[in-house]
Amino acid sequence: MDILELKDVCRRVRRDIITMTNKAGAGHPGGSLSATEALVALYFDVMKGVDPKDDKNPNRDRFVLSKGHAAPGLYGTLCERGFFGPEEFDHFRQLHGILQGHPDVKKCPGVDASTGSLGQGISIAVGMALGAKKTGNPCHVYTIIGDGESQEGLVWEASMAAAHYSLDNLTVIFDHNGMQIDGTNDEVMSLGDVGAKWRAFGYDVIEVADGNDMEQVLAALHAPACPGKPRLIHLHTTKGKGVSFMEGQVGWHGKAPNAAETEVALKELEA
Repeated sequence: MDILELKDVCRRVRRDIITMTNKAGAGHPGGSLSATEALVALYFDVMKGVDPKDDKNPNRDRFVLSKGHAAPGLYGTLCERGFFGPEEFDHFRQLHGILQGHPDVKKCPGVDASTGSLGQGISIAVGMALGAKKTGNPCHVYTIIGDGESQEGLVWEASMAAAHYSLDNLTVIFDHNGMQIDGTNDEVMSLGDVGAKWRAFGYDVIEVADGNDMEQVLAALHAPACPGKPRLIHLHTTKGKGVSFMEGQVGWHGKAPNAAETEVALKELEA
């Protein structure tokens, strides 16, 4: 799939995010929109062995959405990849629906781990990567974490373990949109020099100036491996990317668009 096709998938996923959160009257559009390029790049270009017809292939690459509240972005991507149909969006966050507010491995096809408690997703990913190393499984494990999430101690415990066990089959994607539920990161708990922190923990760090630019995201994900080191891809993204009235607005962290806002957003994305 070429760059233009990948960008069009991103546009469709963004429409899916707006559609499902509007129908549910709940959800987290802001951080889903900021992570769209990363999700699409992984599922449509990077990850090996991902196949809706064989979603239990033991050698497939794995993905863990550590920032589980960005589930609308993951669901839109999985739908576009063919794991289920768009009719499931009508049941987003509904009782008995497969698309719960956070990813549920027991309900949703294509989901490799149930997440939602911040910090635990990267811990699961480290466990998966370590297990693969121990058993000789060739799979690579990818996880997306949030910047607000990285204030959790679990993130740093897991990262210390990843470096200790030389998990070069692990890639952590840091979605740095600068905002969390209570305000900007700097207002809540400043993150300091993110790259320096991860390097100090033993990671190979790649900085991406625009994490919503597909070319830059792909270049980072396809960069040559650094043997013996887990990788951190530091994406500088925009909260609410793609919808003008949501971009850079902390209020859209966990608020669904109403009917009028949805109409405006979908027209923008169609244009």
